[in-house]
Amino acid sequence: MPITVKVYEIEERERWNESLRRLPGAHVLQTWEWGEFKRAAGGWRPQRLAFERDGRVVAQASLATKALGPLKVMVVSKGPALDYTDGDLADAVLAELERRATGLGVVWLKIDPDVIAATGLPGREDDRPDDSGQALMSLLRARGWRFSDSQVQFRNTLCIDLRRSEAEILAAMSGNTRRKIRVAAKKEVTIRPASADDLPLLYQLYRVTGRRDGFRTRPFAYYQRAWRAFMDAGLAHALVAEYRGVAIAQVILFHFGSKCWYFYGASANEERQRMPNYALQWEAMKWAKAQGYTTYDMWGAPDRFDESDGLWGVYQFKRGFRGVLTRHIGAWDFASSPLLYYTYQQLAPRLLKLM
Repeated sequence: MPITVKVYEIEERERWNESLRRLPGAHVLQTWEWGEFKRAAGGWRPQRLAFERDGRVVAQASLATKALGPLKVMVVSKGPALDYTDGDLADAVLAELERRATGLGVVWLKIDPDVIAATGLPGREDDRPDDSGQALMSLLRARGWRFSDSQVQFRNTLCIDLRRSEAEILAAMSGNTRRKIRVAAKKEVTIRPASADDLPLLYQLYRVTGRRDGFRTRPFAYYQRAWRAFMDAGLAHALVAEYRGVAIAQVILFHFGSKCWYFYGASANEERQRMPNYALQWEAMKWAKAQGYTTYDMWGAPDRFDESDGLWGVYQFKRGFRGVLTRHIGAWDFASSPLLYYTYQQLAPRLLKLM
């Protein structure tokens, strides 16, 4: 028998974030600030739904809708947030999202909950399926959802357990990574917190890294809006590595609920032999642990675990810190009109190329 939940919108920032923070799977991309950032930067319209049962909020979903010409699409970035071991609740939340997507006539509704499908390398001895994630994927298939070819966020990542002591975390790292952390200290690399006044500096390092590593960077205003909003809200923390007073690397951490995420990292072309990136990661982990976070998410690992994947080089750096390889269920699409969805899927690559 379907359960009964009361669904309503939350329209106050503090109320939304505080309620979200208490839910399993709470993610910084479901916060009020992320919805407002996407509104300002990309023209997405946020709508924040709470699901109440027996007088208690048991799920939340920050939906974002955008018009693409005559069409509309909807996404729930890293959500909804709820206890996915409760299959009846998950079913009720999905049904409500489907109803709203159908009512608006969107081409697709995409969700990407922070739910683990498995840990470890696929097909290896440490490959461990997660019962909750597997059950959710079965439920999505049964309800007609499709695994999406368009994964907006990273599907896989590496997670460090911060509930251990600093000594235990450091001892678990590879010998090479520990050595490079020590090299940074011996070669006079110092780490300091960064403030909003450092945003131009953080961006300059990020732009240099984009040019060197071949990824696209947006104009300064885009990152200033995102980084500043989250810093002001107490949801972001930046660190700068310096050598003799000159900035040579940076990391920007987002944090919420029980997790701290390594969202952005960059380095100068000079002084890389001083290993500032290794020192920054270790300082970031120590900072996150001191703030009470239990997980440090390194935000991004390959989909294909070989050198053909574009993240392979970054993965080699991250894996030295010996986090648990965590494979999420990824993004899933609901299409109220399968024919329209199919047509869109065929035309979208050409439209994006023209745009």
